[in-house]
Amino acid sequence: MIQPRTMLKVVDNTGAKILQCFRALGGSKRKYAQIGDVIVGTVKEAEPRRAVKKHDVVRALIVRQRKNFRRSDGTYIRFDDNACVILEGKTKEPKGGRVLGPMPREIKEKGFEKIAALAEELI
Repeated sequence: MIQPRTMLKVVDNTGAKILQCFRALGGSKRKYAQIGDVIVGTVKEAEPRRAVKKHDVVRALIVRQRKNFRRSDGTYIRFDDNACVILEGKTKEPKGGRVLGPMPREIKEKGFEKIAALAEELI
């Protein structure tokens, strides 16, 4: 359950380290986002001389969340952190070339095949 002001860890190699969500996309009354949803956020911490700078406004895909996520078969999955991958503009393509850590298979089902292919492990 990601909402405005939530801090997320960035798990790609764009140079961003921490991202703060300020909008969950998908309707004017949308309050929360979960795994597989796109958010708009700003970079709070970044490495110097990389593709993404501090204070950049970017779109990102949520790939992990601490809150239990219910799957269609009735099971639940939960991760240790809230994490996201920065997207290229308004497309479904990742901005970076590497993605770190495990990801749920729902990412691939929601149309983000390129990010799922870069993942170390699909759970």
